[in-house]
Amino acid sequence: MNSLQKKILTDGTVLPGNILKVDSFLNHQIDIGLLKDMGKDFYELFKSKNITKILTVEASGIAIACYTAEHFKVPVVFAKKGRHKNVGSDVFTAEVFSFTKGTSYEIAVSKLYLKPDDRILIIDDFLANGQAVLGLQKIINEAGAVLCGAGIAITKAFQPGEKFLLDAGIDVKSLAAIESMENGNIVFRD
Repeated sequence: MNSLQKKILTDGTVLPGNILKVDSFLNHQIDIGLLKDMGKDFYELFKSKNITKILTVEASGIAIACYTAEHFKVPVVFAKKGRHKNVGSDVFTAEVFSFTKGTSYEIAVSKLYLKPDDRILIIDDFLANGQAVLGLQKIINEAGAVLCGAGIAITKAFQPGEKFLLDAGIDVKSLAAIESMENGNIVFRD
């Protein structure tokens, strides 16, 4: 069992609607030591892919992406939610549905930061239905870059996203894949 799985068991909480609350260490308050370990784990999983950039969606994926990028020694680019005047209008965009929030939103990345010669690793905190990864894949495709894989901190393997992305040919690797959260009991995939 890796450090993320242990932390989920000790500090995670299962809420109604199959929501896993990990805000005490992953996406509100951040356990820096844990994220350092996660960054190293993602590096080990994808180091053969010649990654040139890490791509994520604001906000929860940024910290994990930064610790991962430190090992790859490459920049992090994050897709902003909505349109921002300081990004400009020359952007790649995609529509994304959030399982947790139950709403759709637009994500945007400036065309300055993704180029056709980039080899991109997506990093995200959760995978449920796969919509964030698909939105980022659309942006990568628009940029003419190469999607080399998706590193996910926590995958809800009982939801369709992982299978959908794997069937689409995306190399998805998760640090903690949860098979079930029935009655508040978290069961990880072996």
